[in-house]
Amino acid sequence: MQKQLFAGKDIVKVRALFLGERLDLKALETTETLAKQPLVVAAGECGCAVLFKYGAVVLFGLGPVEEASFLTYLKPLVIEPFDSPETEDATLKLDPAGAWQAENGLVRLQDFSIESVQIVADVLAKSVVLAQYEKGTAGVFDQIEPFAEGLQRTTKNERWGKELLRQLGTTLTIRHKIVGRVEIIDKPELLWDAPMLERLYLRLENEYEIRERHQTLERKLYLISSTAETVLDLLQHNSTLRVEWYVVILIVVEILLSFYSIVFHT
Repeated sequence: MQKQLFAGKDIVKVRALFLGERLDLKALETTETLAKQPLVVAAGECGCAVLFKYGAVVLFGLGPVEEASFLTYLKPLVIEPFDSPETEDATLKLDPAGAWQAENGLVRLQDFSIESVQIVADVLAKSVVLAQYEKGTAGVFDQIEPFAEGLQRTTKNERWGKELLRQLGTTLTIRHKIVGRVEIIDKPELLWDAPMLERLYLRLENEYEIRERHQTLERKLYLISSTAETVLDLLQHNSTLRVEWYVVILIVVEILLSFYSIVFHT
């Protein structure tokens, strides 16, 4: 299986892409697969592709023409594709003596087993997902900053309301995706069946700073959410206070009218 997969190569090029919000993997159920969870299918002359339902794909051993051909084949299965997909390149090197090492995009493996390929794909896929949402969060962060600065001047700008609700929706969506769909900091289920690969997974996770980047992203999302919620609370408070003043004014007007009526009749 391994010789058929990479045709006796000891160096394999890898590329991870975050193509869209989801991949319709049900369409590939009838396709011959090399492994499942995550799904691995043959691609190109002697390469393979690992596909994740949350929208990422990792290609192993494909040349430029083979990669373009496979992505064209995959295009109808991408739901809500991104205009500019995030990518991550790496290289696998067969090195039985110095296996389970990862540095500067070079991953040394003891063998090119399907399980090893799946572990590498899992970490690279998480890396491109983080890169996509890091960029998106940075954009939201830039948009939310004027609201925070505006609090120093006034808390009565009601035009902020809709925009802040939209930003809150964006941050909640990102949180749902990285925790619910991608499960960024969860170890792959594959390690239950292949515990000997846990060291490889931990090396890769450390090399691509998966946990650190996830924590940083979470802190930014929390700051965005707390800022938006604070401003919305202030706007709500101002709105409630204004209604209370309207009630007071109406009461005063009613008293004046009553007083006028009494005086007039008298």
